[in-house]
Amino acid sequence: MSALDALDERQREAASVLRGPVAVLAGAGTGKTRVITHRIAHGVDTGAYSPSRVMAVTFTAKAAGELRGRLRALGIEGVAARTFHAAALAQLNFFWPTLAGDSAPSIVNNKVRMLGQAADELRFRPSTATLRDIAAEIEWRKVSMISVDRYAELGRTVTGIDADRLAALMHAYERIKDERRQLDFEDVLLACAGMIEAEPRVAAAVHEQYRHFTVDEYQDVSPLQDRLLELWLGDRHDICVVGDASQTIYSFAGAQQRYLLEFERRHPDATVVRLETNYRSQAPILAVANALMKGRPGALALVPARETFTAEPPTVTAFDTETDEAEGIAAAIASRIQAGSSPADIAVLYRAHAQSAPLQQALAAQGIPTTVLGGTRFFDMPEVRQAVLALRAAAVAPALAGFLPTVRDVLRNLGLTEEPPQAGGAQRDAWEARRAILRLAEEAPADATLRSFAEMLSARAKDQHEPELRTVTLSTLHAAKGLEWPHVHLAGWNEGALPISYATTFEQVDEERRLAYVGLTRAARTLSLSWARSAGRGERAPSRFLAEIGTTGRGTGILREISPSAMRSVRRG
Repeated sequence: MSALDALDERQREAASVLRGPVAVLAGAGTGKTRVITHRIAHGVDTGAYSPSRVMAVTFTAKAAGELRGRLRALGIEGVAARTFHAAALAQLNFFWPTLAGDSAPSIVNNKVRMLGQAADELRFRPSTATLRDIAAEIEWRKVSMISVDRYAELGRTVTGIDADRLAALMHAYERIKDERRQLDFEDVLLACAGMIEAEPRVAAAVHEQYRHFTVDEYQDVSPLQDRLLELWLGDRHDICVVGDASQTIYSFAGAQQRYLLEFERRHPDATVVRLETNYRSQAPILAVANALMKGRPGALALVPARETFTAEPPTVTAFDTETDEAEGIAAAIASRIQAGSSPADIAVLYRAHAQSAPLQQALAAQGIPTTVLGGTRFFDMPEVRQAVLALRAAAVAPALAGFLPTVRDVLRNLGLTEEPPQAGGAQRDAWEARRAILRLAEEAPADATLRSFAEMLSARAKDQHEPELRTVTLSTLHAAKGLEWPHVHLAGWNEGALPISYATTFEQVDEERRLAYVGLTRAARTLSLSWARSAGRGERAPSRFLAEIGTTGRGTGILREISPSAMRSVRRG
């Protein structure tokens, strides 16, 4: 069976071109990861690629782990699927001893603490929140390849600190870092690029090692990452980039969608394939998403893989207050769960972390367990670490029972009960984590042992392959990127929240539009938008994006207005 057999016509077209520059413009839900992995598998299967000569780079360790897992499932081992930072750090650690005669510098583990020490030297004491903002400015400056002195000329400021003092603080930070012989994460990319550029033998070795490059989420590439890619490539052109300009939501961190939009101009011989068949969302949801992005640079017109004539039109609900909005969303979710939906199939997305508190309270009042994305990772939870250690210990003890009964006993001794505690709080979170481990054991192969199960948990932890928790997901729009749920609620569609109040320029508002688009395209079956008319004593207006999408009153249409009471009475599963 060919690696291309499982692909549709456009996906197959993208995966079949194995040489030269290739740009895959992949809309939300169109199967970009499938294309990436099947393209690499096709290259290996046909002898065009040697796995050890392929580098696939992406932006998060979780995404890199998913690439490795999917490639393994296709029978492909040995491909370097890494983040930009991991790939650059590996090269630094490999070449540095030869070039400098000692080991590579260590990595700064707390940029904010070092900035605080630099501020002490300059005799001023910014708050921790301000130091975090300054750290973000340092990261933006470096990935934008701007010197400290040039940065000072730009006139950028952080609350309470002018450009000159910011520049002085950055100089002090760099001096302390150099004295301690350390690099921060951005320095890793800068040092790797400088090493390849300055050392012909390093460049030759890198070019010999890696011949074929794939870049996921190319719309998020920064000037520094683009420069490093150019150096990795040298004078060759075997690069495949995959991205969606409509999902560029990290411009504040240095991402520049122009590299994707201008790829064909920079590579006149490039093959460009557009993936617009969406396998995730029903047609009414895609109609809303397309309407929001209509006419924007690089926007793709998503079409559903299957027309569903019973699909529910997305809805928008106006509540009087934020508390009413949270309670209305919680009541609608409770009705949906009562009708048979799993909590894991439902997500509530919002613009900022501060919006999660009333939603958590309202869902807890309904007895609905939640997980907040962006919190502690599953395999970093104390309860999970404790369970993995206990399972490893049990694996070396004399076997007294079968695999599954032993796992149950271990988890029961750690506090897993048949029935969950009341929703909300740390006890429920711990119960859900232990129950997720038990489900993994129940789904393990028939010949699984405690040792193989413990090793599997370690491999999942390394790849950040977290098990599904049977909880409703609460997440910011940024953290939700790349994920999907059958049922999605988008809360806080007010002016000042989405677009957020500090988005004042056209470019900033357009970034907020793309963020809203990411939220819309997370939904597979149902989509509910909401906003509150007031917060405290202030009156608020609905998001301008609602007007751009368009509503049609209480009839059917692209976005249907419903009353709070109608939202609370949702009954469909």
